[in-house]
Amino acid sequence: MPVTDSPDQFLQALDDPRREEVARLHALIVETVPELEPHVASGMLAYGHYRYRYESGREGEWFSIGLASRKQGISLYIVAECEGGGYLAERYRERLPKASIGKSCVRFKRLADVDIDVLRELIAESGRLRPAGAITA
Repeated sequence: MPVTDSPDQFLQALDDPRREEVARLHALIVETVPELEPHVASGMLAYGHYRYRYESGREGEWFSIGLASRKQGISLYIVAECEGGGYLAERYRERLPKASIGKSCVRFKRLADVDIDVLRELIAESGRLRPAGAITA
């Protein structure tokens, strides 16, 4: 993936049909959580910024939502903890049966494999929750 400075450049660097699918997801994220500023970070589209600190004392900057085009498909990173513990993405496993879901990542081969309305709900909920490891004021 070439180095890009903006979300538009990132999208233009993708090949079709992946470009169209990632662009649709990008538009969905921007529409659903407009308060999370889109930018490019770590070779993917990123939304929002927050500062984190782990129990080890390590600190850094990261994003609340990430969207990546990978060789095997599309990865949607949802960096949100649920109240009471656990990661938000894991709670959507049954509702997104064709996706591979880890702690903070929803992976799928193509957009047609997932329910867009369920993704929209997941994205909206992540916008309301605290990112994993976020430093609170």
